[in-house]
Amino acid sequence: MTVPPPRDLHRHAARVLSVAMVVIGVVLLAVTLSRGGGAFAIGVVMGVLFVAAGASRLYIERGER
Repeated sequence: MTVPPPRDLHRHAARVLSVAMVVIGVVLLAVTLSRGGGAFAIGVVMGVLFVAAGASRLYIERGER
């Protein structure tokens, strides 16, 4: 088994972490809204920011090819 080049490892790790950020953001939103949080509750704001950061990173990664 050969080790992939460092650039491929970095690209894969960035993709995995970006997807994890999106998932964390969605979970934050779901938990906050299910517990009755309003539009400006900290969980909603943080959830939106996590989803935006993860999705932005995935979008940028897609454009680098």
